[in-house]
Amino acid sequence: MNKSNQVSIDYLNEQAKKLRIHTCKLVSERGRGYVQQGLGASDLFSALFFSELNIEPKDPDWEERDRLIVSTSHNSAVYHAALYERGFFGKEELDTYCKDGSKLEINISERLGKPVEATCGSLGQGLSVAVGICLAAKRRNKLFNTYVVLGDGELQEGQVWESLMYYPKTELKNLICIVDRNRLSVTQKIESEVLFGDFEKKMNLFQWNCNVINGHNYNEIFQALDNALISNRPTMILANTIKGKGVSFMENDVRWHHTIPSLKEVDIARK
Repeated sequence: MNKSNQVSIDYLNEQAKKLRIHTCKLVSERGRGYVQQGLGASDLFSALFFSELNIEPKDPDWEERDRLIVSTSHNSAVYHAALYERGFFGKEELDTYCKDGSKLEINISERLGKPVEATCGSLGQGLSVAVGICLAAKRRNKLFNTYVVLGDGELQEGQVWESLMYYPKTELKNLICIVDRNRLSVTQKIESEVLFGDFEKKMNLFQWNCNVINGHNYNEIFQALDNALISNRPTMILANTIKGKGVSFMENDVRWHHTIPSLKEVDIARK
């Protein structure tokens, strides 16, 4: 955790609750988007946006800012909600989410400007982009950190593994990769599609500093992030999460991957 920005866990829980409410409301009102993924990732986004990331809403293009690449760019409702709550834009713009002509698209887009660092609509690309950013930072003697959020389903993409194998050769240390491991893909449990084996062992073989955590426990989240900042290797955080976290009838139910909640269901979820 950036010690100068340390905040209470109660505050982060409250922010995560706001992100979950925004996510349900935005997706329901627009009839577009992904609510279950946003619910599951809200604690991770709360930790990043309201404590960890060194960013400046009033100067989003600040050269020394930390970079965040959301490779799972379809998880846009919770991301845009986090930008709004962090002060990057106002409620009027948030309310344009997924409307025709809006910069807040269903896939996170560079049309919004900074702090969006890359448009990653095709899954599997984010880690490669992050590696490139880190290499450029080294050449320019910049000290910012680069964070990338991946989904566990993305680990099926060969481009991800190419990046994992390539990065240690660069001897760079300022990359923190977080896998949102909710174990569900579009239609079924992810374990039925991908044989992970001992993921932590694989990361160590690739010379990554790997931490396996509960992605809803802030103490574990920040312990892993603090460890990343002092490691002499790139860091992989495997965050076990519950897809649909916080809304009992959505949790771990694969039917909600593409399902748009009704206004009545949103009201139940909010309560």
